[in-house]
Amino acid sequence: MINNDLLRRISNIFDLTDETILTTFALSQCEISAEQLTNFFKEKDDTAYQPLEDVQFASFLNGLIIAKRGPSDGPERPVEEELTNNMIFNKVKIALSLKAEEVIATLELADLSLGKYELSAFFRNVNNKHYKDCSDEVLSAFLKGLKIKSK
Repeated sequence: MINNDLLRRISNIFDLTDETILTTFALSQCEISAEQLTNFFKEKDDTAYQPLEDVQFASFLNGLIIAKRGPSDGPERPVEEELTNNMIFNKVKIALSLKAEEVIATLELADLSLGKYELSAFFRNVNNKHYKDCSDEVLSAFLKGLKIKSK
């Protein structure tokens, strides 16, 4: 999925203002200007459109975790250079402190049924033989379920 679209959907789900989004980026030491943020939200065919890089979106998601759960006690983790749907799914799940049953219920709100075993495959180490790539469809259903839940 396109990072800009995901940022738009997540900010809509949590009803985040531009100021809150900028603060969320800053929580993980990623400085984004108000103009950059506006350009992230522009349509792709707009000349001012600016793609949201993986490292920037990872910083936003890390900031979301800090905003929702507070800073961690350990050393600061390096920001991911590349993001996968699995990583995005996991970061949002962590930010919201969701357990497997809650994630499954959220997916069911969007008419997607997964078992615990299928779900856990998305959150395993990429080198684990039971690891499974998270499709755009699953990530989209999770975000749709969160939106329905937030109403």
